[in-house]
Amino acid sequence: MATIKDVARLAGVGLGTASRVISGKGSVSQATLEKVRAAIDELEFRPSHAARTLLSGSSQMIGVYIPYLSGTFYTPILQSIYTALRAAGLNMVVAFGVGEGDARQQAIEGVNFLIERGSDGLIVMSNALEDEDFVALGPFQQRVVVINHAFASIEGQCFTVDHEAGGRLAARTLLEQGHRRIAVIAGRASAPDNQQRIAGFMAELAAADIDPASVWMEDGQFSPEGGWACAEQLMASGYEYTAVFCANDEMAVGALSCFQQAGVAVPEQVSVLGYDDTHSAEFTAPRLTSVHIPWSEMTLNGLNYLLNHCYELERPVQREYALHVTQRASLGPAPDGGKKA
Repeated sequence: MATIKDVARLAGVGLGTASRVISGKGSVSQATLEKVRAAIDELEFRPSHAARTLLSGSSQMIGVYIPYLSGTFYTPILQSIYTALRAAGLNMVVAFGVGEGDARQQAIEGVNFLIERGSDGLIVMSNALEDEDFVALGPFQQRVVVINHAFASIEGQCFTVDHEAGGRLAARTLLEQGHRRIAVIAGRASAPDNQQRIAGFMAELAAADIDPASVWMEDGQFSPEGGWACAEQLMASGYEYTAVFCANDEMAVGALSCFQQAGVAVPEQVSVLGYDDTHSAEFTAPRLTSVHIPWSEMTLNGLNYLLNHCYELERPVQREYALHVTQRASLGPAPDGGKKA
């Protein structure tokens, strides 16, 4: 494979001159330009990514860290990032949590991998990292944007929504349908965004004179398997309920499937409310009512902020995002006004 040195030698110019032609930076005479281009064509020279990075001082690449690559949640987020980057003439490299160590160690290793691969900036989606992990990045921490979590050390670089307000909205939605005996399938107790939405949900119930301590709740994994397992526990518990709030759509998908197999009619007997309003919510049976979190809007605003910082662009950046409930078929009035399970 031809190198830039081969191009310079064949064109009879210095290495610096060949570099200026290839990078498009710096002035050269028309005659020299034509000689170098002729040498490039004759040698079928294609500069490697590493060479382009050395020439330009930029990899034109953004790194993205996500905790795992499964289910339906992260795929559309990655797709929206990649589409926006390609439209800007940039590219993307992705790392996610695998290997030894806990979630925090995996995230640290993933972030370091992306930096070592020459990423100009990073988008990070992880609640496992600590403020000190960003401080440890030194000057590079200025080139990091965090989606869906807030860290004091880089507060201005964090893009998230008010999940407590989202939880309150979920509770109000059920209360407005007459539901007062409600079960909750929560996500991981250690996840800050889960804590916030559950806190908001319970606070709204308390405001409606429903004791949060009386509400059946089980922590599960943010997955269909987690939702199924919790729904099984709920049905076996003897707890009387007319509605179930699931802390994300994937768990709601699992719960819906479990109820269907058990012969529980949704929403005639039990209403199910999800959270996130991901693409999968449109294709459950029945279609899932869900609290809409503007994931694409939030992510693309974070990406715009990062591109502005890394490439001196002036893209618009917004930080406030409206939440609403997308009404579908899984939510209905409480049976008998909520007087019976």
